[in-house]
Amino acid sequence: MNLKPIKSTYLFLFACLFFQLQSCGQKDQSEFTTKIITGADQYDKYVPLLRNKTIAVVANQTSVVHTLQRKEVKPNVMGSEMVAIHLVDFLQSKRIKIDKVFAPEHGFRGKADAGEMVKDGVDSKTGIPIISLYGKNKKPTKEQLNRIDVIVFDIQDVGARFYTYISTLHYVMEAAAEQNIPVIVLDRPNPNAHYIDGPVLEKPHKSFVGMHPVPVVYGMTIGEYGKMINGEHWLANYIQCDLTVIPLQNYSHDRPYDLPVKPSPNLPNAKSINLYPSLCFFEGTNVSAGRGTEMQFQIFGSPYLKPSKFSFTPQPNEGSRYPKHKSKLCYGQDLRNHPRLSRLHLEWLIESYQQTNSRGSFFNSFFTKLAGTEELAVQISKGISEKDIRKSWEPELTNFKKIREKYLIYK
Repeated sequence: MNLKPIKSTYLFLFACLFFQLQSCGQKDQSEFTTKIITGADQYDKYVPLLRNKTIAVVANQTSVVHTLQRKEVKPNVMGSEMVAIHLVDFLQSKRIKIDKVFAPEHGFRGKADAGEMVKDGVDSKTGIPIISLYGKNKKPTKEQLNRIDVIVFDIQDVGARFYTYISTLHYVMEAAAEQNIPVIVLDRPNPNAHYIDGPVLEKPHKSFVGMHPVPVVYGMTIGEYGKMINGEHWLANYIQCDLTVIPLQNYSHDRPYDLPVKPSPNLPNAKSINLYPSLCFFEGTNVSAGRGTEMQFQIFGSPYLKPSKFSFTPQPNEGSRYPKHKSKLCYGQDLRNHPRLSRLHLEWLIESYQQTNSRGSFFNSFFTKLAGTEELAVQISKGISEKDIRKSWEPELTNFKKIREKYLIYK
């Protein structure tokens, strides 16, 4: 009997079963093994829209494009590698005419302190004029948009209402709508998109650290957020912007994402970005959130808290030239090993208020702007529990989630 055909059949069936099982495993893990592709990296979708146009770019140090570049891998042997270059440099290499760059808080290169006025200037590498959108001029003027055909917006957000890049997006869209200029948003992942939480901002407390009736953590990418600004008619006089979003590929809101470039000087790593929505409340109190250290938004402490095992002494550094409690010993907590948060953590704020020996000066006026409501400070002062505080947010959070659903690109 000739056994070769039978043997071959079994080998073929075994191979099919092996690859079937392997593909099932890959399907289960695809969410974590398939690379997220940003809007900026899909240049075939937006570069054609910019040909023969004069454009303005809203960008900072996070505005990077990954592209293959040829290089010599061995003597006389050419190869290629994926490199990250700035969006402005990339567009210039494609012969796109860039008239000017608009820079948000922290500046075009991301070096300025939080709240520091960013000055106009010229990019030393390209010679392109840079116009600040942080300081007195938060909204592009009609004169600044003269000759502009298209605005490209590419800035990495972190998903917290008081992070000012979404406010910059609002004013750019508003100015563009007034001058009938299209805006293209190159979408990027939100590292805090896996949850929605916090008090919804009340209109009387609108400011540049909170312009819209959304919770502290809103669970949307900046592209989705731009669609919501448009759809909810939040721009002045209910105008709408001609908005195009270049969406992400292989992305979902609950997928963890580590930013390749730190979005601002005091958010140096993934841990600080995850803790930021909870710890930023301390910016409106007499407690330090770690500015003036190398552990920004990963620790907190104050000279007015009870002595503890953990302490730090803020000193001026690149991220904060004038840190709160400069040169003073601060007692508090080190959160660098804390598990990843999937909701706002109020206990640190509540405990700090209860432990401080300076309750009368614990909150300052900035706290209400950050919270978006006067109620949170009142609730903490009255000793209301975190559970009950959170319960008071539920009706407006439920309503926001219904609004949010209309503008989602990703699930």
